[in-house]
Amino acid sequence: MKRKKPELLAPAGNMEKLEMALRYGADAVYLGGEAYGLRAQGGNFTREELAEAARLAHARGKKIYVTVNVYPHNEELADLPEYLRFLQQAGVDAILVSDLGVFSIARETASELPVHISTQANTVNCAAAEAWARLGAERVVLAREVPLADIEEIRRRCGVELEIFVHGAMCVSYSGRCLMSNYFTGRDANRGNCAHACRWKYALMEETRPGQYFPVEEDGRGTYIFNSKDLCLMPYLAEVIESGVDSLKIEGRMKSVHYVASVTKAYRMAIDAYFNAPKDFSVDPAWMEELDKVSHRAYTDGFFHGGPPNDAQIYGSSSYTQTSEFVGLVLDYDESTGIALVEQRNHFRVGEELEIFQPKGAGWRQWLSEMTDEAGVRIAAAPHPQQRVRIRMERPIEKYAILRRDTKEE
Repeated sequence: MKRKKPELLAPAGNMEKLEMALRYGADAVYLGGEAYGLRAQGGNFTREELAEAARLAHARGKKIYVTVNVYPHNEELADLPEYLRFLQQAGVDAILVSDLGVFSIARETASELPVHISTQANTVNCAAAEAWARLGAERVVLAREVPLADIEEIRRRCGVELEIFVHGAMCVSYSGRCLMSNYFTGRDANRGNCAHACRWKYALMEETRPGQYFPVEEDGRGTYIFNSKDLCLMPYLAEVIESGVDSLKIEGRMKSVHYVASVTKAYRMAIDAYFNAPKDFSVDPAWMEELDKVSHRAYTDGFFHGGPPNDAQIYGSSSYTQTSEFVGLVLDYDESTGIALVEQRNHFRVGEELEIFQPKGAGWRQWLSEMTDEAGVRIAAAPHPQQRVRIRMERPIEKYAILRRDTKEE
């Protein structure tokens, strides 16, 4: 039986990240509007930008999904029908919903708007997936807690489309439905305003000895007992594809442009390689190296093989690691002169070796021997945020290529 290639679904926190996701290989992008999503601080899209995002994606044969996955209180429901009708008119390809009431309102007021069930709905079994399908959902995003064996069983027994997370941050709570942020800070994670309290440093205090803090770890530094490693299913991509899921989702609407581009392209190359030669498929170490270049916590396979494993948490710190640093974005390239217009994203200077990472073509490394400002005056460094400079490239370069340099882990 010929297997259907799954959709690669990437995050977009703003218009620039949307552009990068589409150029670096995503089949679809998910994003949030200024209301009813779970990323209140995520650089969300205005209504005009939502409509433009749909136009941009559809012009390239791609899809746009909008998050409407908040758990709203009564006072937040009044404007929801009008917002849903706007999304339907704007031509978005689906909305992601967690709350049954929101789902019901969507079916009543925007009946032509496809609905996907968010991971926040905690779907972990066949009965729940089938129930959502009977109500009219076109897709169910399974909870991160569902292991491979259960994913395969749900696929066998349910006709609804299935989506799973394959990469990105993990939350200590059940499928992201956390109360810690609300308890400690008053910021409700289930209404889009998480303070990420699970990343904080904790120690133990006994009730009758207030003020005396006892480290959970023996080294006396305290512990980050709620701080999960990041999910990465790249090493198990063949199993993921062969499970029959319809969409592979990358977490990270609040992550950087560099993250969106690098992670999306790595999974794009891996998925395409599998379908080019499924019997001979193996994970290329270069794809894992690419995933190490972006800012991330140590990787884990989470619950995929029935876990989580004992080492799924990071107890010593909440720090990130990366092996590469994003320093410039190519805005334009003149083939006649070989000169690229580059927007600075981090301080860099003449004499450095830079790596070129492109949406489609192969990358390379070159020493930065000279550069000029936009007026053509030679400069030794680009220290100013988003400063535009001109660099002669050794080879033709694609628009939206990334310039980066190696960085040493501390």
